[in-house]
Amino acid sequence: MEIVNPLIRRSTLDNVKIIDFPKILDPRGNLSFLEENASVPFKIERTYWIYDVPGGEIRGSHAFKNNCELIVALSGSFDVCLNDGFSERKIPLNRSYYGLYVPEMLWRKLENFSTNSLALVLSSTVYDENDYIRDYDHFLTLKANKNGSNRSV
Repeated sequence: MEIVNPLIRRSTLDNVKIIDFPKILDPRGNLSFLEENASVPFKIERTYWIYDVPGGEIRGSHAFKNNCELIVALSGSFDVCLNDGFSERKIPLNRSYYGLYVPEMLWRKLENFSTNSLALVLSSTVYDENDYIRDYDHFLTLKANKNGSNRSV
């Protein structure tokens, strides 16, 4: 049987937040930056980016047992669709000076990528296939086991 820390199952959409990054405005071009444990609320263990997404394609469609992420639209725009097993929220990202903090145990998918969009993702863990939950029904089961109830969206 798969064991998931009970505290992890508590992640809800209320734990998701937009984080504004520092901005240095300059007529030659603006600059924003990230700093670990300052603008990024965790130690960065992995960084990856998503680009050249064909029209209509969806990325993600999974949850993590332990990994937290900070997702930034460095260029263009896309929507981050989140689900905590009880409710859903769609958050558009379209500016490079803020990011979306997504804690563990939330189902996520990225969709509606604009042409030439670039998604930067900072992760709190190194890649571990065992941390992924790729089956939505299994995700709902893990979330429901928190209280021994069978809730679904």
